[in-house]
Amino acid sequence: MKTCHPTPPQDSDPSLTAVSAWPVAIGTAARLSGISPKMLRHYESLGLLGAVNRTESNYRQYSLADVHTLRFIRRSRDMGFGLDAIAELVGLWHNRRRSSASVKRIAQKHRDELSQRIEALQAMQRSLDGLLNLCPGDGRPGCPILDDLAHP
Repeated sequence: MKTCHPTPPQDSDPSLTAVSAWPVAIGTAARLSGISPKMLRHYESLGLLGAVNRTESNYRQYSLADVHTLRFIRRSRDMGFGLDAIAELVGLWHNRRRSSASVKRIAQKHRDELSQRIEALQAMQRSLDGLLNLCPGDGRPGCPILDDLAHP
């Protein structure tokens, strides 16, 4: 078990340099990373974070490196990457001997998936536009939108 002693982080982020002692408890790690404690525990259980040190009372203790990893995970989620891709990206990020081609392959696959989803959403939007043009939107009960939805 690590003992908690003041270690000024070597980081330029004011929210991280304001922390007077590392490691930090789960609430502080959650606040600093922008991830809820529940999701933080979930990411740990999936192995995205690696082994987190614990106190003698079994409380989790997060290092500065752990918080950086959590921020990396949050940013990856914000970009829409799935958990499998994030696991690969975290592993590559921590591997100084990585190939950027591996990272690019993951990002390209995600971008291609996003393009497909965007195309599908645009097709749905065009269909809805057509149905909206057909619907008079008046007080009568007839509705081309409902008719279309009833007949796939």
